[in-house]
Amino acid sequence: MECYKVNTIFRVVCLKGVGAYADFGTDVPKLAQQFLTRVDEIENHSGTEIALFEPKRDTNHLEGHYYVGLIVNETSINVPVGMEFIETAQVYVTTRGNILHIENLHKDLLKWSDDQGYKRDLESHIVETYHPLENGEEEVEIYLPIHI
Repeated sequence: MECYKVNTIFRVVCLKGVGAYADFGTDVPKLAQQFLTRVDEIENHSGTEIALFEPKRDTNHLEGHYYVGLIVNETSINVPVGMEFIETAQVYVTTRGNILHIENLHKDLLKWSDDQGYKRDLESHIVETYHPLENGEEEVEIYLPIHI
């Protein structure tokens, strides 16, 4: 697994969801399916699916918000009714791998980040981008925000 630090900008048209962290595994894909039924309404999108997550700050932080959407190529677009536009510029630590191993990817990236001495930014969204492969599988790229 290759991990590294990046400084990047995400421009996203998305739907917002809120719920218990324990339910994100089912709630986020459900909202993503709803979102994908409206993909034709979004101008100038890249085709790359994305999700942004409010970080869980501690064990008492039981509910959070998340966004599911598509990366767009411009800031000046018409946002469809009921959707939001988000632009975030941030420094992240990142890795990419098979989506079936997403839990381990997150754990390994956290460990690598700690080993490098990076401090997580718990006020900024965790980002995941999704990349279908030709063989029907899918990769996920994880971006954990850090302080510089």
